[in-house]
Amino acid sequence: MKCPCQELVAKSIESSDLNFSRYGDTFFEVVFIGVRTQPGTIKPEEEGERHPYSLIDCAAQREAILPYVLFIQKTLRRRPFLIKSLENVMRKFLQSLEFFEENERQKLAIFTALAFSQKLSGLPPETVFQPLLKDNLVAKGIVLSFITEFFKEYLKENSLDDLIALLKKGKMEDNLLEFFPSGKRTSEALSEHFTKEGLTSLVEYNDKKMFEVKLKEIKSTLTTMINEEAEISEVTEVVKQQVKDAKFPDIEVVRMLWDVLMEAVQWSGKNQQQNSNSALRQVNAWAGLMNAFCTSGKLELELIYKVQTQCYEDAKLMKLFPEIVRSLYDQDVLAEDTILLWFRKGSNQKGRQSFVKALEPFVKWLEEAEEEE
Repeated sequence: MKCPCQELVAKSIESSDLNFSRYGDTFFEVVFIGVRTQPGTIKPEEEGERHPYSLIDCAAQREAILPYVLFIQKTLRRRPFLIKSLENVMRKFLQSLEFFEENERQKLAIFTALAFSQKLSGLPPETVFQPLLKDNLVAKGIVLSFITEFFKEYLKENSLDDLIALLKKGKMEDNLLEFFPSGKRTSEALSEHFTKEGLTSLVEYNDKKMFEVKLKEIKSTLTTMINEEAEISEVTEVVKQQVKDAKFPDIEVVRMLWDVLMEAVQWSGKNQQQNSNSALRQVNAWAGLMNAFCTSGKLELELIYKVQTQCYEDAKLMKLFPEIVRSLYDQDVLAEDTILLWFRKGSNQKGRQSFVKALEPFVKWLEEAEEEE
């Protein structure tokens, strides 16, 4: 509290013999809005003047609000039992946001962000996020305005990772859309809103999160169908529809398909020959599925890179690279030009030297066949 009057008030409170155990809630009500309120509302308990040095009477700026945070922090260090009273009052005010003026809600949002930035003693994130999910507040857009102001202020001094950790503790990491009115709970609305507010890092995080969720769903469906030995045509149609709905990039689809196919192989411990046979059987059995999605030279090259990376990282597949490439060629998944391009100019360096050498006999055969034609 910057001005001399505020400092005198703070010192007076600190040195007083007030019964904080009994009047903890009242203490924080006065700090926040300058008056004791009626139970369940923010209406004054008695008619009269409000205390002139409350949070909602200061400017809606960090410099004006931070002293209140520091004052409360100091009070809690001396009287840690007051944290419950702070939780009670914050929960009450957050659930009553509609009764505050817009600029008062902004001050509360800035205070809340600064409280977490300053790691206010023992304040749990769920005390803030859960009370906000009151249907009428969300429907009116009040919650979205509040949380947007909160995010903007918090990210001035903290990283996105810090914010995500905070949301996770408050059980809201995967539920950002719950802050939006029901008619606007789409990824597009979220992106548009937070981009407009300058919170592009949050948009990128949410896009990545949504991608991971949808990817998991598609992989689960595909794994089930492979294990049930569904018809390739049926699997292809299902995957195409899910990919379309999720707006997946073609390259990600190719990578995902290969991952799922290899994860579905029944590996047999240390028997390398059995593992090799199982992997090649899987490739041959589901080549038609890969063929349906490898529709360009660029995607075919991406598939080779994916096979290369897995063969490099998985000891079970290390020696299988040339056989897998040959099998994909025989099944018309990979074109000759794509294989030659990878052989001559491939950019993935993982195990490249040894894989190029292993593929030399096959490439030589391709080149000789091309010359004969």
